[in-house]
Amino acid sequence: MSLLTAAKQNSPNFGFAPDFVSVAIGPLIKDIKRKGIRVVSNAGGVNVYACADALKQVAKKADVDLKIAVVTGDDLMTSKEELSTSGVTDMISGIKLPKTVQSMNAYLGAGAITKALNQGADIVVTGRCVDSAVVLGPLQHTFGWKYNDYDLLSAGSLAGHLVECGAQVTGGIYTDWHTVPAWDNIGFPIVECSDDGTFIVTKPPQTGGLVSFGTVAEQLVYEIGNPKQYMLPDVTCDFSQVQIQPVPGKEKEAMYVKGAKGSPPSNHYKVSATYADGYRLTVVSTVAGPWAAEKARRTGEAILKRTRRMFKQLGITDYTKTLIQVIGSEQTYGPHAYIDNNPREVALWLAAHHSNKKALEILAREVAPAGTGMAPGLMSLVGGRPKVSPVLKLFSFLHPKDKIQVKVHMDDKEEIVTNPTPVKEEQETEYDSPISDSSVLKSGSHTFRLVDLAYTRSGDKGNSSNIGVIARHPYFMPYLRQALTEDVVHKYFQHVLEPMENNRKTKQVTRYELPGIHALNFILENSLGGGGIASLRCDPQGKAYGQMLLDMKIENVPNLVEMAEIISDQ
Repeated sequence: MSLLTAAKQNSPNFGFAPDFVSVAIGPLIKDIKRKGIRVVSNAGGVNVYACADALKQVAKKADVDLKIAVVTGDDLMTSKEELSTSGVTDMISGIKLPKTVQSMNAYLGAGAITKALNQGADIVVTGRCVDSAVVLGPLQHTFGWKYNDYDLLSAGSLAGHLVECGAQVTGGIYTDWHTVPAWDNIGFPIVECSDDGTFIVTKPPQTGGLVSFGTVAEQLVYEIGNPKQYMLPDVTCDFSQVQIQPVPGKEKEAMYVKGAKGSPPSNHYKVSATYADGYRLTVVSTVAGPWAAEKARRTGEAILKRTRRMFKQLGITDYTKTLIQVIGSEQTYGPHAYIDNNPREVALWLAAHHSNKKALEILAREVAPAGTGMAPGLMSLVGGRPKVSPVLKLFSFLHPKDKIQVKVHMDDKEEIVTNPTPVKEEQETEYDSPISDSSVLKSGSHTFRLVDLAYTRSGDKGNSSNIGVIARHPYFMPYLRQALTEDVVHKYFQHVLEPMENNRKTKQVTRYELPGIHALNFILENSLGGGGIASLRCDPQGKAYGQMLLDMKIENVPNLVEMAEIISDQ
C-alpha cells in the first residue's frame, strides 16, 4: 500500500494494481459480460476511483456495459494528525505513531462488498480489505447469510483464506513438492460452497497441481495466529476443529472442508500503516573456487571496513545495521548447518541500512573494487551495481469501527455501509494448549526427521513468523506434541530471534493446536529482522522456516510409521 501511495503521488491516475485491468479483466471483459460473471477484487489499492475509471475505459472500448462499484473508507491518511495526537501505539512494539507515516489503511470486511453485489454491481473494486472478504462477500450475497450467522461467516472466511494465495492450496510450495505434477500448468483453486458453510476445494480439470489433505491443511495454517481466535472484521473465527476429507473418487482433485465455528467480531478494525525509516542496500555477488564461503565472507567484511573508513573521513555516521550472509554455506540454518559443508560456489549477500542515502550510494560504488582487489573467484554482481531503496516499516494498531465511514459508490451514487449493532469488546485470551500426554507414550529406539512425520508451512505477519506443523497421520500427533514444545522450537530458532525491546508479550514463541487436522501452529515474535522490506535478510518473510524445521530429529520413539500403517489397515 505504501508503494501504491508513492505511485499516486507521482500521478493522480496511479495507485492501483494496473495488471488487474490490463491482464485480468481487459482481455476477458466480453466473456465476463456474456457469461454473467461477477468480479470482486481489492486491486483498487489507494486509488479505487482511478481503477474504476480504467475499467470503464476498457469496457467502453469493448462496447460492453458493466456496472462498476467501488468501496471506500479504508484510507485513513486524512486522519493522520488526529491519530498522532490521540497517542495511538503499535499493537506489538508499543511505540507511538511516527511522523514519517506514508500510508495508513484499515482492513475492511465483506459488508460493503455484499451491499454492492446486492445493488447489482458486475465488478466490485475495493482498497484495503482482508483477503478473505472478497470470497465472503459473494457468499453472503448469494446465500443471504446475516451479520450474526457467525458459524457461516467463519466458514465463508475460511474458504476465502484457503484460496487467497492462489496455487498455494493446489500444490504450490507444498512440503511434498516432488509429488505435485505440471508446475508449468498448475491449476488455480475453486471453492464450491454450500449454504450450510461446507465447501469443496478443487481445481480446473486437465491442469497441473494437486489438491490433497496436505495441500489444503498447509494453507489452513498459513499466516494465522491463535486458531481459536482468528480475528476478522466480520467474525472471530475458530478453525481449531476444522476437518479436511477427500471427496470419494477424487482424492487428488477435491477436498471437503467443514467444522469452522465463529463468534462476534471486535468493535475495532485493524489498521496497517507504513512509515519511512531510512534506506537500505543489498549486494549479491557470486563467488567460486576452494574456500568460497570464507572468501565471500571476508570480501563482505572488507567492503564494510573500507566504506566505514570513508564515512569517518566524510563525517558520516556508521551504518544503522549490516548483514553479511553467505548463501550456499547453510548460514541460514545457524547451528543446524552441516559441519562438513564446504561449498565451492556461493553467493555473498551483503545488506546495510543507513539513515543517510549518500552513505549507501558510497557502498554501492565501493563494491566494484572487490572484483580486482579482493578474493579470486568473484564472478558477477547479480543485477549489476546495486541501487539504494527506501525502507518502509510496518505500524499496526486497532481503530474503532464507528470512527470509520465505509461507502459504496456506483452509478454516481454513494451509500454508507452501517456496521451491525456493536458487540461487547472481547480481548484475546490466553490459549490453553492441551496437556502433554508424554507420560503415556511408548518410547523406542527409532529416530525420525520431522519431514517423515509431518508437513510444514511458514509465513509472516510483520516482524513475526508462523510455522504450521501438520501430522501426516493422527497417530503421530502425541509424539509431535511431546517433541515440539515452545522451549524446543525457541531454542531451534534462537539464531533468527532478536530481543523483544518494548514488547509487552512475555514469551517469544507460542504454540497453538488444531485438533481437527492434527496440527500445531507456532508464532515466532521478532524473528524476521524487521520483516518485509525493512529486513536485511534473504528470507524476510520466514518462507523457509518451515523447511528448516523439517530436519529436526524426533528421537527415542517406536517405529511410528509402521504403527500408523497397522492402524490404518485396521
